[in-house]
Amino acid sequence: MYSANEFLTRINLMKAYQFPKYDEPMLDLHGKDVAVIGGDNTALDAIRSALRLGARKTYVVYRRSEAEMPARIEEVHHAQQEGIEFHMLTNPVEFLSDGKGWLRAARCVRMELGEPDASGRRRPVPIASSEFELPISVAVIALRTSANPIVQSTTPGLATDKRGYIQAHASSQRTSRRGVFASGDIVTGSATVILAMGARRRAAKSIHEYLTNGVREAPDNSQSMESDRSADRLRSFGRKKRGLRMTHAQFFATSFSL
Repeated sequence: MYSANEFLTRINLMKAYQFPKYDEPMLDLHGKDVAVIGGDNTALDAIRSALRLGARKTYVVYRRSEAEMPARIEEVHHAQQEGIEFHMLTNPVEFLSDGKGWLRAARCVRMELGEPDASGRRRPVPIASSEFELPISVAVIALRTSANPIVQSTTPGLATDKRGYIQAHASSQRTSRRGVFASGDIVTGSATVILAMGARRRAAKSIHEYLTNGVREAPDNSQSMESDRSADRLRSFGRKKRGLRMTHAQFFATSFSL
């Protein structure tokens, strides 16, 4: 079993795909049945990578319907075209061993959508007596991560939101603490590389101005914070049956804006 971040890091940064030239410890996926648990872009990156590394069968297991998947529509379509199976409205409740320390299956339960939860999406509810076993050799967990609390808890005066993410100004990436700027997932929560790169450029400009002339505007509560703006932009992009509110060109332009 792998986390999606570890799985993709071993494959890409540590070049497990070039074995034996790079001897990065990773289970040989040839002939294996692999499932990813989750439905965002990282989940689809992981399962498509597993397919390219020789997996025999590949599954996406997601507890909501395809309409609620946070992954981009294009990513879903490409995965389907490549033969990856989607088990929608399905949730694993237990991973089963073969008795020798290896994974043999995931015990799953079918779900149905109930009333909307705090995120605005309909809450998945287990269907009674719907359990079944999905035979797999490898499971990749691609569920949402949370903010690492170390920096926030050891840096007095650094404001965070209710989820523990650092609050940063939307246009300058400045935080509530003088001389500290923040960008990326620690501000927005799980988002895209494109959003992180755009925020990094804005932060670099602000840091340069701060170091050069000491410019650091006072926080303006009337302007949105980056965590709110990026989350709204991400929600507006790529969700099925909700319509694309932004074209690709508009998305990239706003993400990289200074």
